[in-house]
Order: sequence, then structure tokens, then C-alpha cells
Amino acid sequence: MFETFRSSSKLINTFIGHTDTVRSIDYSTFDGCQFTCSGSTDNTVRVWDVDNNKQIQSFNGHLGNVYCVKFSLYYYHNYCQHVICSSSADKTIRFWDFKHNKQLQKFNGHLNSFYGIEFSPFNGGRYLCFGSGDKFVYGMLKHQNHYIFSMDMKIINNNNDNNNKMNNIGVIGGNGYTICSGSDDKTIRIWDIETTKQFN
Repeated sequence: MFETFRSSSKLINTFIGHTDTVRSIDYSTFDGCQFTCSGSTDNTVRVWDVDNNKQIQSFNGHLGNVYCVKFSLYYYHNYCQHVICSSSADKTIRFWDFKHNKQLQKFNGHLNSFYGIEFSPFNGGRYLCFGSGDKFVYGMLKHQNHYIFSMDMKIINNNNDNNNKMNNIGVIGGNGYTICSGSDDKTIRIWDIETTKQFN
């Protein structure tokens, strides 16, 4: 299957502009237009117009490596804003309005770098989960004594079980909202958001 994919695939676009390693990318559609955003160790967050094959914004507010970038569908659907969230080694998480070229919000005062970020797949993406160099998945869970570099949030549904019994990665507490975190302790852990407990 991989060979079939490789032989039939073709390069569509190449975006050039970062001056150092690209650490994170995300893709979304706003107002019928396709966009990609990127975060880099050149400390910038950039936005690319996929349809027109060009960079449309560059945000230079971070003072350290940008580790993760995500488009926010919550801001788009609820406030008609075109927003990117970014996490950085400068110990901040920032929200950028790329349509109006401005920073909307900054979370700072933290003692460690922020790494992976993820918007919730429930409540329209209203909640943001993020991992930090202080070994916590905020604001609920501790991942042993190691840095947390990546994460994902999912709803695990056990449709074959109306009694909400736990399956192998299970539904605890009934809602099935989970966080999966990856760390430099060489483990991947799955957590139940409602109970803040790790699945066994």
C-alpha cells in the first residue's frame, strides 16, 4: 500500500519562508479558503494561503522556539475570528488573529516551556489542553517526572455497551472524554478527563 501511495503521490505546494526547523503545522478551512499554519524554531508563527500558494502572515511575538500551532474552530464558529493558538519555549501560549494581524491573548507567568496543545473535540473546541516542561498536562494530570511533548484529546465511545462498562481503554465516568499524552519517559498515557485518572 505504501508503494502504491508513493508512486501515485505528487507534490502540490512548497512553502518557503521559515529560517529554521518547522516544528508544527496545522490545516483548516475558513470562509471557503484553505490555510496552513506553522510554528518554527525561528520563533515565528506563519500562515499560508494554500489556494494561492503564498504566505499571508508572520507573527514574531514569541521569544523562543514555537513548539505547537493549532487553528481554533471555536473562535471561528462563535466569534467569526480567524485564530491560531501557539505554544513556545518562552513559557507562553498565545492566540493570534491572522485576519487582522494581531495578538489577541497571551498566557504567561509559567515557569516552564509549553509543548503540545490540543483543542477539545467536544463543546465546539472551547477547551484547550496543553503539556508543559513541569511534567503536567494542564490543568489536571501529572505525567510522572518527565516532559510532555505531544497530546491528543478524543471522545471514546463504547457503542456496544449501554451500561458504560470499561473496555480495554475504556469509558470511565460515562462521558468518554480522554487525553492521550506522549513524554520523554518513553511512554504514551491515556487519561480520563472527568476522573483525572490514568487508564490501566
